[in-house]
Amino acid sequence: MTVREASTSRTPGGVQSLDRAFTILETIADAGGVIGLSELTKAADLPLATIHRLVRTLVDLGYVTQEPSRQYSLGPRLMRLADASAKRIGAWARPAMDAAVAKLGESVNLAMLDGDEIVYVAQSQAMSNFMRMFTEVGRRTLPHATAVGKAILAAQPEHEVRALLARTGMPRHTDQTLTDPDQFLAALELARRHGFAVDDGEQELGVRCVAVRVSGAPRPMALSMSGPLPRMSDEVIQRAASILRDAAVEISVELNRTGSLRGLDAPTA
Repeated sequence: MTVREASTSRTPGGVQSLDRAFTILETIADAGGVIGLSELTKAADLPLATIHRLVRTLVDLGYVTQEPSRQYSLGPRLMRLADASAKRIGAWARPAMDAAVAKLGESVNLAMLDGDEIVYVAQSQAMSNFMRMFTEVGRRTLPHATAVGKAILAAQPEHEVRALLARTGMPRHTDQTLTDPDQFLAALELARRHGFAVDDGEQELGVRCVAVRVSGAPRPMALSMSGPLPRMSDEVIQRAASILRDAAVEISVELNRTGSLRGLDAPTA
């Protein structure tokens, strides 16, 4: 986990206590959503008394919850903010996604890493080839069985990926699901080499998916195309990856231009 510099506000003229409160929330999120007080103090690089005071305030407001284990987790009140943010992300990404669907003739999805889970935040459906699939907006799943999860985690250090897999486990969804960390890390190396990740029926039987990371986005996210296995040949996958990369660049530029995720990105200072 990255230790944060919290002694200076991230923005000139910013309110230090508010800046620190968001540092605490983001540190809990980076830890997978649950963290102990001593670990939180070290990771956030703040005095224990400051952490304790701010955490108690966040608990009182419902943004943090104290578990029976006395660890702290993200609270349910954050869900309303996350839902509203996800809707806006979908609106900003829609033009690039619709353009990709027009070229590909298959569904295109946008997903992000939220704690240890993948959450689908936007979808553009190809009506001519409508097929109800797992990737519905708002759906959550673990990263190891999805192309978007592979595309996102391929950019993460190996020790962070192993830590995530240790926290979540690697439950089997189909006979094709990767359930061994070393096999999964090999798949990530392949994704880095090719510039895209593939899910060959690992989440849903009969469905193949290709995904590319949205580089430079304020939060780890990926763009994917899903379709029935008979239509998703290797040639289609290669062509789709190229089109998705172009769309991913457009989405990254738009998200950074609008600052749509500024309140959610990991602090850098």
